[in-house]
Amino acid sequence: MSRLLKVCFLLLVILAALAMPSASQAQIAVGVSIRIGPPVLPVYPQPICPGPGFIWTPGYWAYGPDGYYWVPGTWVVAPAVGLLWTPGYWGWGGGFYAWHAGYWGPHVGFYGGINYGFGYGGVGFVGGEWRGGVFAYNTAVANVNTTVIHNTYVNNTVINKTVVNNNVSYNGGTGGTTAQPTAAERTAANEHHIAPTTAQTQHEHSASQNHALLASVNHGRPAIAATSKPGEFTGHGVTAAHAATTSANRPPSATSSASHAATPNNRPPNTGQTSHTTQSQPHTSNSNSHPTNSHPSNSHPSNEHPSSHPSNPHPSGGAHEKPGR
Repeated sequence: MSRLLKVCFLLLVILAALAMPSASQAQIAVGVSIRIGPPVLPVYPQPICPGPGFIWTPGYWAYGPDGYYWVPGTWVVAPAVGLLWTPGYWGWGGGFYAWHAGYWGPHVGFYGGINYGFGYGGVGFVGGEWRGGVFAYNTAVANVNTTVIHNTYVNNTVINKTVVNNNVSYNGGTGGTTAQPTAAERTAANEHHIAPTTAQTQHEHSASQNHALLASVNHGRPAIAATSKPGEFTGHGVTAAHAATTSANRPPSATSSASHAATPNNRPPNTGQTSHTTQSQPHTSNSNSHPTNSHPSNSHPSNEHPSSHPSNPHPSGGAHEKPGR
């Protein structure tokens, strides 16, 4: 009888172990929660777009065993036509800073009101849009060679020309942004979201292995601040960060009629805790979308060729920075 009980107990232990999520699954569900906020965002120029179908994904501070490290901004091919990137963000809540991972979706969702620049001014995205299954670039914001990529347009109205030294990299808590999701973003939280691509995941992993990208080493000024393609940390497609005190402005932000309430121009005083919890859902973590463009289809942008589209002259090569934020 005792032998039978031992066998039953062993079976229960095995079943319980199988029912538990793996370490990677647990990390995806719970996210990273720490008590020290991330450094300010570095100031850097955007590398030129490597080709049609690439969408800009801004750089961000990630956290590892040795502390914060910079994941360079890079151009990424969307996993499907019609999808846009919602950047991840750090949010304060419950006594911790928690990472809310970015995702792909038909609309750009809430990303903490963080001004990542280059079209991600804290709400929505104005660096481009999908038109007839092809991604069109707003050259008022994006660094695109119009002699190579013809599917472009110019919309200067989205640029806020007021220069503001606001490099805050987190939402809530002392010094963080005070932005809250809009009604549209809350509604869009139920949209189907897609996790970062394999190229993005490998890009972040490569950054975690690069000692020079640790904040404790580069002191907030990574020499590899942005790259033309994921994982390419050397060559002419790499741009470096500037000094925090430089007048070389942060990437341009967008003005929006649907801007988040109480988003400050400068680092605000203690705003207390936000409504965000320390748990992060990469595909749905308080990330509600801001309607921007059309819905996705099953075709892939890397197979699409841009149609001709009238555009104004634009710098044909090299990294550049836009005036004002």
